[in-house]
Amino acid sequence: MPPPKRARRSAGLLLFRRPGGGADERTEGVRATDGGTGFEVLLAHMGGPFWAGREDAAWSVPKGEYGPEEEPRDAARREFEEEFGHAVPDGPWVALGETRQSGGKTVVVWAVEADVDPAAAVPGTFTMEWPRGSGVLREFPEVDRFAWCAPREAERRLVAGQRVFLDRLREHLRGCG
Repeated sequence: MPPPKRARRSAGLLLFRRPGGGADERTEGVRATDGGTGFEVLLAHMGGPFWAGREDAAWSVPKGEYGPEEEPRDAARREFEEEFGHAVPDGPWVALGETRQSGGKTVVVWAVEADVDPAAAVPGTFTMEWPRGSGVLREFPEVDRFAWCAPREAERRLVAGQRVFLDRLREHLRGCG
């Protein structure tokens, strides 16, 4: 009998910011489209040839898999640092809970309020055979870009299984208001 499959689990960190003061080109319309909570989230566009040229449902919370020997929060920190290339900004961590994605993976996410420059990212890389069956190994960035997105835009960009974290963050921010 084969050994039982290990349940796949990922942990991630969703940075958010609340633009203050007057609107500028970057934050124009944020309050009008996000239900009045006035926030943006930092999303990661997944790297590699499968995601190239795709926008809708091709972005993710910076996250990654972890094993039974690692605590989920430690994995979220490690994965953010691997994917963004910088330490997690200081600030309180807000638990957004977990969800099970359609492929069976369980994802747990925290949120931290911070403002970082997406252009400063230095993503890690992975190696895969490409094109498939060619025998040629190529290196690709884990994430090819980061962007701040207002909630409506984030809902369109995020893979479907992670959109629940936007709702949970929105509810948290409403409760703090």
